Amino acid sequence: MAQKIPRISLEQWAVLQAVIDEGSYARAAEALSRSPSSISYALKGMQEQLPVEVLTMQGRKATLSPAGEALLRQARVLVDDALSLEYLASNLAEGWETEIRLAVEAIFPTALLSQALAAFVPESRASRVLLIESVLSGTQEALLNKEADLAITHRAPPGFLGQPLLDVLFLAVAHPEHPLHQLERELTHHDLRAHRQFVVRDSGLKRRQDAGWLDAEQRWTVSQLSTSIQFATDGLGFAWLPYEHIRRELEAGRLKPLPLVEGGQRQETLFLVHADRNAAGPATQALAATLQAAAKQWQQAMVR
Repeated sequence: MAQKIPRISLEQWAVLQAVIDEGSYARAAEALSRSPSSISYALKGMQEQLPVEVLTMQGRKATLSPAGEALLRQARVLVDDALSLEYLASNLAEGWETEIRLAVEAIFPTALLSQALAAFVPESRASRVLLIESVLSGTQEALLNKEADLAITHRAPPGFLGQPLLDVLFLAVAHPEHPLHQLERELTHHDLRAHRQFVVRDSGLKRRQDAGWLDAEQRWTVSQLSTSIQFATDGLGFAWLPYEHIRRELEAGRLKPLPLVEGGQRQETLFLVHADRNAAGPATQALAATLQAAAKQWQQAMVR
């Protein structure tokens, strides 16, 4: 004869969890806004269906049996998943997105991005963030190809409007022992031509763009900003690099600004661009507001 399978409801597991967490039937009833008799009835029905004892009473305190402990561990997962589903359904009913696609240019400070996303977590309602890290036109293509809901880019593509978000400072740098520093004088672009320059490859497929001075005869192109920083730190050449990405190398003396007569520093403004501001859901709007607030606070701190 087939064994009868218990049919325990999620509500009953939630009641058991409350009784254990609160320590008594009365406090569990108060926490769940139910009557003590309904708590007792739910657990009685559970115990009648289960082939093992779940609860034992020690005075007025309900205690789990060893079998009950094992069952409740699994039940907590089920109850939490059920609550998450209810929360997700409520968010979807409000138009809250389950995923936000954010395209970010590599020159955007990583520490600032981390701060902004950390601030977004409490408001996110568990929305996922899909981060697209790109260079130059790659960020613009993410918007044009409808692969991003938000983008942080140095230039909004045709048909899009952006809001200024952050000014990024670039410095021409090389290792302190690089031959250019050994000249011990102000440098011209003519001095640079004979030395290796590192540039980061545009990640776009259709609109390849170049940025910065590119007249070095020995130019090397890399795929990652971190690679360019490492090569310059190792003394293999020079590069224009975003200050916030090389702050530690500068402070540690592993990189040193080149004393150029002109062009040793340049500034690039990054813009926050919506793929479609009118159609942006509440999660996208919340992330955009968080990015703007974090960038403003960051910029103010830089001025001090």
